[in-house]
Amino acid sequence: MTVDPSASRAASPPRLTVHARRAVNWWSAAFGVHLREFLVGLRGIVPFVRDMRRLTRANRKAGSPWRIEVTRPCLADRYEQSGTASGHYFHQDLLVARRIFAKNPKRHVDVGSRVDGFVAHVAAFRPIEVMDVRLLSVDVPNIVFRTCDLMNVPGEFSGYCDSLSCLHVLEHVGLGRYGDTIDLFGYVAGLDGLRTLLRAGGTLYLSLPIGRERVEF
Repeated sequence: MTVDPSASRAASPPRLTVHARRAVNWWSAAFGVHLREFLVGLRGIVPFVRDMRRLTRANRKAGSPWRIEVTRPCLADRYEQSGTASGHYFHQDLLVARRIFAKNPKRHVDVGSRVDGFVAHVAAFRPIEVMDVRLLSVDVPNIVFRTCDLMNVPGEFSGYCDSLSCLHVLEHVGLGRYGDTIDLFGYVAGLDGLRTLLRAGGTLYLSLPIGRERVEF
């Protein structure tokens, strides 16, 4: 019997493209369902149960000195690396923080960058002012927070600083994700806002995505 290769290919289910898989993951994550973590968690159930039995037996043998609770299972950690030290956010945060340390400006302001990444790096060695359209209800040494809409910077902040950072923020401006006003050309207004904040001769640290031009709403 002969088999037609084209027939077998036609019978196989179509594979999702990389873009489609990412879209599925993002949409599911938006509702709190993380497909990758779910699949890795399934893989971790067997060793989790095995190790729990071993620990329970050891606890019983020792006279049950501890109360063992299973309230927060961590099923995927054994398959991960020891930490996260990759990705462009990780490297850009370190790079810009090092440059600010070397340049030692009089006043550094950041607009909307990651507080638990870049801002924390800078706050470890100098004061930093953070501006965002949303509130930040924390009191952290070396971090001064100000509410500011980058598309509408008040005149009082004209020429406000000699060093300014905006890391992977400008592409979000005007799309409403963070409660900002919908503006198709919000990135242009945001760039004008950065120009307003920075005094003449100052330094702007700016990062943006590159690639096929589109609106990814």
